[in-house]
Amino acid sequence: MARYTGPIYKKSRRLSFSTLENGKDLARRPYAPGAHGKDRKKKSSEYGVQLQEKQKVRFMYGLTEKQFHKVFDKAQKMPGIAGENLLILLESRLDNLVYRLGMAKTRRAARQVVNHGHILVNGKKVDIPSYRVMPGDTISVKENSLNHAAILASVEEKVIVPAYLEFDAKKLTGKYIRIPERSELNSDINEQLIVEYYNR
Repeated sequence: MARYTGPIYKKSRRLSFSTLENGKDLARRPYAPGAHGKDRKKKSSEYGVQLQEKQKVRFMYGLTEKQFHKVFDKAQKMPGIAGENLLILLESRLDNLVYRLGMAKTRRAARQVVNHGHILVNGKKVDIPSYRVMPGDTISVKENSLNHAAILASVEEKVIVPAYLEFDAKKLTGKYIRIPERSELNSDINEQLIVEYYNR
């Protein structure tokens, strides 16, 4: 299945969940898209609830089904709680951390910035959005890209950087200090439903 490249707001409305995590995609029309979006009241089955939860997280991080399943398999093999491991692995992706540091306005934009080779990890160019960043790693903008218009515009918005990251806006350099705690991640996600979905 190909990665979804359609309207983000429409997908957020369908899932009743802000995939951008800022609420803007649901602010104006917090109901499903389509002519009967306001009136549609459908009771989901247990499977439907689990599927929707999985889709929420998958679209939020912008992964294909194959990629997402691969990350889940890796999370299950790690010690600890599979659901929390899944979220930690997703948060540790390079494109997500570029977004969290405020160097891109959306995860989709962050993926493009990484793909185009503007980002360094520990001083080495990494152009793979799914690259797993480890605690202690430094993320910075390549010297030739320090004047990149999209990166500078995003940094100027001064987003709140999570406590598990450090960011120097002048040097355009960030550091992944530690693995995030569950309480620091999106509270609207019920990761146990995703575990149940894949283990059904």
